[in-house]
Amino acid sequence: MPKIHRKRVGFKLDMTPMVDVGFLLLTFFMLTTQFKPSEDLQITLPSSHSVFKIPGADVITLSIGKEGQIMLGVDSELLREALFGQAAKLKGGVLVQTSELANLLIQARTRNPRLKTVIKADKDVDYGVIEDVMNILQKVNITRFNLVTELDKN
Repeated sequence: MPKIHRKRVGFKLDMTPMVDVGFLLLTFFMLTTQFKPSEDLQITLPSSHSVFKIPGADVITLSIGKEGQIMLGVDSELLREALFGQAAKLKGGVLVQTSELANLLIQARTRNPRLKTVIKADKDVDYGVIEDVMNILQKVNITRFNLVTELDKN
């Protein structure tokens, strides 16, 4: 018995809904992503063998530049605005003097007691500046802090 072969019917797949979903996802991620603010102070970190992760949230960062400049940064925009004003709301950090550092640290800790302190110092900075910052931290009862270093691959 001869079999009747039907002609094969082609089909088209409409890709429009998939493109729409792709653009919706792209738009969603673009609008909800928080970008890290650029750092105004360039720091070359010292190397170490320690592997310890820096906390992701509730962090107050003290950056110390090569010339001894101290920059205070907070990860929360609301706290940054409360400490430094509206102009510094979107900045990564603000240059501060050692005389006003203790007062700013106390204000930040009273507004958010869960803040963890991180010190990022340039590898060529004089130790005296770091010692002054550590003495101020001890004066305001911040006895636990992390020193940020570059992981040595050797």
